[in-house]
Amino acid sequence: MNTKRIIPCLDVKDGRVVKGINFLELCDAGDPVKQAQYYDAQGADEIIYLDITASHEKRDTMIDVVRRTASAIMTPITVGGGVRTVNDAKALLENGADKVAINTAAIDRPELISELAEKFGSQAVCVAVDARQEKMYWRVFTVGGRKASRWTVNDWVIEAEHRGAGEILLTSMDRDGTRKGYDIALTQMVSRAVNIPVIASGGCGSMAHMAHALLEGKADAVLAASIFHYRETTIQETKQYLEKRNINVRIES
Repeated sequence: MNTKRIIPCLDVKDGRVVKGINFLELCDAGDPVKQAQYYDAQGADEIIYLDITASHEKRDTMIDVVRRTASAIMTPITVGGGVRTVNDAKALLENGADKVAINTAAIDRPELISELAEKFGSQAVCVAVDARQEKMYWRVFTVGGRKASRWTVNDWVIEAEHRGAGEILLTSMDRDGTRKGYDIALTQMVSRAVNIPVIASGGCGSMAHMAHALLEGKADAVLAASIFHYRETTIQETKQYLEKRNINVRIES
């Protein structure tokens, strides 16, 4: 039985953690390094940093956050936002990131996935997919959820795996920040379409939502933000809850 992962997500804007609803209405949620240290002590399986307003001039800010975090914790770090080239990824990986997550740049130039996989290995390449439902299918959006791409989610995740992606970070834009639960139908569809791990994201409001995504959604990992940031539950409590429901998770001894 595969070990399921619990992953807190830290959206970073101008060096601070923020949280919003449907990718909007952002509010401050703390210092990223301190938050990461807290989750490291709690036994998080990974930490994902998403630089949500990434631009060239702010890249140095994110590299500094990653460098300081990597020196303070042992938990693996994934970083996304503004990764457009092999050199962008190289800078983050050299400063302590274990994986990079790419979205817009991969849609614009799918060859980037292969270039990163060849240079750093598929295990270091996570393709982030921001999905919004349109009638009977889901469409991939880019530029922080602002621009519709030509790809349906199903076709894109298959293409991403073919090009060397080692993991899919799947976010339901419709559920993001709503705390109504993950989009189980979307998560199921993607988990069945690919043979690489799928991280469910968007909409988590309870431990029961995580269990649902891992069991019914067939996700390999669940990402959450609000319920962890605002201390409504902890990583430890979540893992104990999941273990009681026969979900295989890593428990700190």
